[in-house]
Amino acid sequence: MRIVPFEPDHLKRLLLQPSQAIMQPTMSKPEYAQSLHQAGPAYSLVDGDDVFACMGLVPQWDNRAIAWGLISAESGPHFIMIHKAVHRTMRLHYYRRIETAVACDFTQGHRWATMLGFEREGRMRAYTPDGRDCDLYARVQ
Repeated sequence: MRIVPFEPDHLKRLLLQPSQAIMQPTMSKPEYAQSLHQAGPAYSLVDGDDVFACMGLVPQWDNRAIAWGLISAESGPHFIMIHKAVHRTMRLHYYRRIETAVACDFTQGHRWATMLGFEREGRMRAYTPDGRDCDLYARVQ
């Protein structure tokens, strides 16, 4: 199991967890994967040809970025490693403010955002590709 720089090809090999499955059609578009690759620092958790998670930061302007993460349905046994990699990424690539969105009905996502030091700031209506609401979280240092 290794953390490696994110490559667009990783998204093709990532079978998303059910709570993120709505993103699968978007992920299959080469331009989406390429945009994540070019946007900012990003990493993947891989084991051979298996990809368990892809995550990164998209800079918005000085001292502000948006965190993104796409996680495999098979990532459970590797979640501590994923958690540590996200913490390390936020330390290595300093931003005063990092934001992330969590679907309102994704209980585990809300718990993980809080464990990472994010605080809920409010509701974003019709935020996902299928129109689900999300909560905005921010980590301000």
